[in-house]
Amino acid sequence: MKLSVIVPCYNEGENISLILERFKQVIKRDDVEVILVNNGSTDSSAEILKELLPKYPFAKTVLVPVNQGYGYGILQGLKAAAGEYLGWTHADMQTDPADVLKALEIIEQKGKKTIFVKGNRKGRPLFDRFFTNGMSLFESIYLNTRLSDINAQPNVFHSSFFQSWKNPPHDFSLDLYSMYIAKKSGLEIVRFPVLFPERMHGKSKWNTGLNAKWKFIKRTIAYSRKLKKAGIE
Repeated sequence: MKLSVIVPCYNEGENISLILERFKQVIKRDDVEVILVNNGSTDSSAEILKELLPKYPFAKTVLVPVNQGYGYGILQGLKAAAGEYLGWTHADMQTDPADVLKALEIIEQKGKKTIFVKGNRKGRPLFDRFFTNGMSLFESIYLNTRLSDINAQPNVFHSSFFQSWKNPPHDFSLDLYSMYIAKKSGLEIVRFPVLFPERMHGKSKWNTGLNAKWKFIKRTIAYSRKLKKAGIE
């Protein structure tokens, strides 16, 4: 298996059929697998996955009985992956599954394992860009490492990079952790533009207003302190 794509799904029942069908459209090879993690969903996700997965031979699922965080779900998917290269993207269809295949193409063109490919979001509202740029500036200064659009999708890298991780976080800080560790490990960071439209169905599980953003900021700062204290080089 060349690539395993992890898709964490928390109450994304309305989007599961859409993302599976889109992956079916863009996967034109037999060495890519898609792992949809039922990350403690309380909606109809389990039933939908059971019904639909037999129709998509490239896909399988991993069950997390109780949601323990966005990052935890991704980590469980990564542990079950068989691919030489690993990655993840969101289930909300705001990032096109085709972008994961673009990331793999970039890796194959580069022809090396020491690479970390990540999207760079375009087409976002002004306030969201302002928020992201502010957080990126803080992280870059505080961690003394240039970081930008940290929560962009997808993320794709060699499996050996994942095997080197130590105590990765279980929440949304996983995106920060993976990018920061990639930088500190000397991997070549390759960014490429991805469109980021509005969600087709459902609502964001975290971006629900200013209060949610403030909580996100506090959690990110707390984890940044932990990273800096750990002295990872």
